[in-house]
Amino acid sequence: MRTFKLQVQTTVDGYMAGPNGEMDWMKMPWSDDINTYIDALTEPVDCIVLGRKLAEGFIPAWASEPEHESKESIDWMNNTPKVVVSNTLTESPWANATVAGGDLTEIVNRLKAQPGGDLIAYGGGTFVSNLIAKGLLDELHLFVNPTAIGAGMPVFPKLDTNQRLRLVTARAFECGITALHYEPERS
Repeated sequence: MRTFKLQVQTTVDGYMAGPNGEMDWMKMPWSDDINTYIDALTEPVDCIVLGRKLAEGFIPAWASEPEHESKESIDWMNNTPKVVVSNTLTESPWANATVAGGDLTEIVNRLKAQPGGDLIAYGGGTFVSNLIAKGLLDELHLFVNPTAIGAGMPVFPKLDTNQRLRLVTARAFECGITALHYEPERS
């Protein structure tokens, strides 16, 4: 069974975006130590899973080869196959991306049952919240930026029940970001 990871930037107070989707709170540029950590995190990944809303900006942004990113990161983001979870799209408008519609739990379970490396989710709020609420992730990698914004799009949705997590590692980086790697405690 493949491991399904979440990698998300967050504020100290638990938001992945401001009230209007602002991302100006993210600590940039990253230091070499965090880049090395993320390279190790993504090395076993051979499929990126995205919600439609994020995919609409994420895929074209990487295809434009952003100046502030390394050639290796750009190539990895563009060349790694993507699955876009959407119940509104029927086919992918992007190269190297397929669309999967239907029940989110069924989609994730199908992907995890396929042969291959790890899966990684990058999220927009609704998609990430649904993955967390449904308990579909095997690992949560929260990159906590040293900023509080007071309101916005929370990483963790309103949950029906408590979700207990076990801290695997915590690591502070030179740029001020702290990576928290959690795994769900499953009964």
